[in-house]
Amino acid sequence: MIPRELIDTATVPGGVELRLFRRGADYMIVLDRNELMNSRMSGSEEALSVMTLERLRGRAAPHLLVGGYGMGFTLRAGLAASRDARFTVAELVPEIIRWARGPMAALTAGCLDDPRVVVVEGDVARSIADARGSYDAILLDVDNGPDGLTAAGNDRLYSPRGLDAARIALAPGGILAIWSAGPDKAFARRLGEAGFAVEEVAVRARGNGKGPRHVIWFATKR
Repeated sequence: MIPRELIDTATVPGGVELRLFRRGADYMIVLDRNELMNSRMSGSEEALSVMTLERLRGRAAPHLLVGGYGMGFTLRAGLAASRDARFTVAELVPEIIRWARGPMAALTAGCLDDPRVVVVEGDVARSIADARGSYDAILLDVDNGPDGLTAAGNDRLYSPRGLDAARIALAPGGILAIWSAGPDKAFARRLGEAGFAVEEVAVRARGNGKGPRHVIWFATKR
């Protein structure tokens, strides 16, 4: 087996460390012992934007806020799925964008330079809090589920107050789409209590329909 090669590290605000590894042509971003992302598994991250855009069909030039660039799977799939959608990408860790333009440039495929894309280096929670009916969709893939894994402060995104802020930031009928490594019944109830119509969809980790099952919540603003 080809050994993993450590390419770089980055510190998330709050003190935790992310590590970027490469094994052959594959990349991995790791937090402690948790593999947050792997370039071989992109199906559910791609579904996050593709399935959201399907639910926004009929809206002219929808504006989507993407929380967390990661390896760019969600952004690239959204750009390919819609000709007129606009994307604002909020990334908390500046090194993630630097990795995308540097060691992972071939994977990035120029998506960050697309004229439909605006990159904001900062907390997606701030982008949400500053908005009023501004977004047709908010796509969150900043943790492994509805808890603050990568940054403790992310817990507020999934709290009643955070969900209320997301509802205010969305246009009427807008969608809050949240990726998770697994189901969470309590969080699904919380979405409903926050004034959303909730649809929970299981998707495979790999684009070929294989791999572990992940979950996406599509919460539509009533």
